[in-house]
This record gives sequence, C-alpha cells and structure tokens, in this order.
Amino acid sequence: MGFDNIGDAWAQRQAQIANEREQLKLEQQLKYKQMTKLIGSIILGLFLTVFLFQSCERIDAGHVGVKVNQYGDDKGVDNVVAVTGMVFFNPITTTVYEFPTFIQHKEYKGENSFVVNSKDGSEFNVSPIMNYSVQREKVPAIFAKYRRPLEDIEEGFLKTAVYDAFRLATNKYTADELISNRAVFEIEVRRLLDGQLLKEGFVINQFTSNLIYPETFKKSIEAKNNAVQAALRAENEVKTAEAQAKIKVATAQGNAEAMLTSAKAEAEANSLKQKTITPMLLQLEYINKWDGKLPVYGTTPQMFKNIQ
Repeated sequence: MGFDNIGDAWAQRQAQIANEREQLKLEQQLKYKQMTKLIGSIILGLFLTVFLFQSCERIDAGHVGVKVNQYGDDKGVDNVVAVTGMVFFNPITTTVYEFPTFIQHKEYKGENSFVVNSKDGSEFNVSPIMNYSVQREKVPAIFAKYRRPLEDIEEGFLKTAVYDAFRLATNKYTADELISNRAVFEIEVRRLLDGQLLKEGFVINQFTSNLIYPETFKKSIEAKNNAVQAALRAENEVKTAEAQAKIKVATAQGNAEAMLTSAKAEAEANSLKQKTITPMLLQLEYINKWDGKLPVYGTTPQMFKNIQ
C-alpha cells in the first residue's frame, strides 16, 4: 500500500509538471502571437504612415503639379493639372512632378554662348540673357513632350531655339547692317523666338542679345573712327586757317583804309596850307622867329627882299 501511494503521488506530480509545462508553452505561444500581432500592427502602421505621407504632395506657390500615371490603361501624363496646395494620389501607380511657372532667369554665357555668322561671313559672339515663364495650362503638354525638368529643358530645347533665332536673324544682315540696325536686329530675333516658343508654352518676358563684334571688325571701326576724327580735325584746321586769313585780310584792309584816310587828310591839310600861305605871311613868320642879332662875319643878310 505504501508503495502504491508513493507511485500515485509520483504519477500525479509528473502529470502536474506536464500540465504546467503545457500551460507555459501555451502562454509563450500566446505571447508570441500577441508580439507578432503587435509588431505587425506597428509595421502596418508605419507602412500606412509612409504610404499616406507619400500619397500627398504639397505644390508650392508659383508651381504646377503634373500627375504621371505609371501603370494601367491611362498610363502617361494626366490631363488634369494639380494647382498649388495639397495633392493626394496613389504613390504606387502615380508620380507627381513640380514645374515652376514664375519668371525664370537664364544666361547663356561663357561656354554656353553662341557664335553666329552674318551674311558677309563675319563672326559674332552672342551671350543672350532672358527672363521667361511657362504657361500654366501648357505644363502637362511640355512634360509629356520632353519628360525633363525645366533646368534640362533650358540646356536643350530652349538653348537650341535661341541659337536658331540668332542664326537666322544674323544671316539676314551684313556686319555693317548689323551695327547700324542693331534695334531692328533685336526685334527680328525676338520675333523668331516668340514664333517658336509661344506655341510650345514658353513666354519671353525680357530679352537681351549681348551681341559682341569680332575683334577685326572692332579694329576696322576704330580705324574708321580715327580717320573720321582726323578728317574732322583737318577740316577744322582749314576752317581755322581760313578764319585767320580772313582776319588778316580784314586787318590789312582796315590798315590800308586807315592809311588812305590819313593820307587824304594830310593831303587836304597840305593843300589848304598851300592855299593860305602868302609872301607877307612868310616874312611875318621870319620876323617872329628872328632873334634880333645880325651876323658878325660875312655879308649882312638882306632883311627884306623885293617881292615881285
């Protein structure tokens, strides 16, 4: 009996230990499932957060958002333009690109400058500067055509359009005509640019050509200006000499007239004197100037002469 009770107690203890182990295992499995659910919920929450964050885009002022569908039957650029503000979309199937619509400033200088030829073959360097903007309603078409951001379009299509406008306009004029008709040339370049860019959705707001003359032409212009200045100096010197000669002639004429007038006056005075001098007047003058002394030597002079 004693051994049977001990055996029963041992069996009960083993059963209890097994139950405790089974319970612990179940609890561990439950905790694992709960932990898995928790981790799954966190991951799902993070995924949903990222998804929601990626599914909205803020389009800043002065920009236009373009929706591009990556998959499906309507794959490509959406015709609907998303204006400023928050835009919601599916980040898995759709991408939103921002395009600026405010005025852009672009300078083609240095390595990006152009060399164009006039009608007579003279080379001119051009470093144009322009301010332009993109038409809001044409942004989807622009992106669908070029599939590039605006900076790449500036170095591609826009640069080619500007170069072609200068090339065509410059080839209509000789070098002299370009210099003397600079304003007409600028208008022609602007006309060609507007004709090519407006239909594509680009508006030129301000434009400067910065046309630079070739070095040889600068020297010829400088030589021409020097020749003109030399001719003007020579002409001025001739005019100065003529003026000085006229002054001398006028002075000589004045002196001659003065001498003639003086001679005439003297002649008239002498004539008047001759008419007024008489023998009696001469004797009176002789008496007035005589000191009353007779000469000591020689013949006594005759005081009065017989006047015939």
